[in-house]
Amino acid sequence: MRNLESVENNFFAVGRYWGRLKSSFLQEGSICAMHTGVAISDFNWAWNEKPLDDSDIKSVEAIKEFYRQQNLRFWWWVYPRNDSSQTKEILGNAGMRLITQIPCMAADFSIKTLNDKAPDEATVSEVKDTNDLLVWADVSLRGFQMPERAREQYNKFVLSFQRGNKEAQKLFLAYIDKKPVATSLLFMDKDTAGIYYVATLPEYRNRGLGFYVTLAAMRAARDAGYNDVILQATPAGEKVYRRIGFQEICRAQIYKIK
Repeated sequence: MRNLESVENNFFAVGRYWGRLKSSFLQEGSICAMHTGVAISDFNWAWNEKPLDDSDIKSVEAIKEFYRQQNLRFWWWVYPRNDSSQTKEILGNAGMRLITQIPCMAADFSIKTLNDKAPDEATVSEVKDTNDLLVWADVSLRGFQMPERAREQYNKFVLSFQRGNKEAQKLFLAYIDKKPVATSLLFMDKDTAGIYYVATLPEYRNRGLGFYVTLAAMRAARDAGYNDVILQATPAGEKVYRRIGFQEICRAQIYKIK
């Protein structure tokens, strides 16, 4: 089972990757920040890669200014390895408060569900071209129930994704009777693989689509030579992931400007 360090490192790597796709990545010492351009807090991430101390106070303010200039709100992620009482104090003094804790989970490829087949009316395929990518963006936007005002910026972010056999990402679409209804994304970096953007259209939930589109990403990670895979679970997704065979490794703390 992948350890805590790998859970954290995949998250840090995908944040850097997405930020650099749009030239929207900033690093201040051991503190990093990225934005997608989407005016929704949880699509713009800051994080510290070691516990904060007094030398980081100015950097925290620089990160806040980075988002202020973009007129974007953001989430600050704190993982157990990078947490401390002083970290909490510095973020609190900077006007941030803890809003939630998100389960971080991992699964290896010995699980029995990995080869479960989707029902006959359901198929899952990898995104291969720009048309598929725009469909993926539409389904994930509606699956996450983002406001319509976010569509333009979200599409721009998704269209910046690079694709191909040698790229770090693979995207998947699940279909019911040929209608696209669910999404997932696999991100691979060095010795870690992570699953993100698992979303299902509201009217198609509770039909196993999140289950099968997650399995597709897992199989792709296995075929690429990885031993296991990690993800951060939403409350709705956590039950699905446990049914697949994921186990909780830690909880990431999420801070937000008050």
